[in-house]
Amino acid sequence: MSLVIRNLQRVIPVRRAPLRKNMEIVRTILGVQKFDMGIICVDNKNIQHLNRLYRKKNVPTDVLSFPFHEMYGQEKLVLEELSRHTGTGLQPLSRGLY
Repeated sequence: MSLVIRNLQRVIPVRRAPLRKNMEIVRTILGVQKFDMGIICVDNKNIQHLNRLYRKKNVPTDVLSFPFHEMYGQEKLVLEELSRHTGTGLQPLSRGLY
C-alpha cells in the first residue's frame, strides 16, 4: 500500500503516524490487500470548491470516494469499525441527514 498525506490547511494539526496506522486498520476492515491512497486535508473554502466542482453542491463537505447511495452506509461501517479498533467515537459528519 502506498499512502500519500498532504495537509493543506492550518486549523487542525494532522499527525501522520496515527493517520497512517488508522488507514492500515481501514484496509483490514475493507478486506483489501493492496491499494494506493492519497489523503489531502483542506480547509472549508477549498472543500466547498471541490464539492461545487465535482458534485455541483456549493457547500463544504467531507468527501469520500464511495458512490452516493453506498457512501453513508459504507462510511458508517468503516467509522464504527475504526472506532472499535482505536477506542474513539467517530461518527459520519452527515449523520442525521440520510
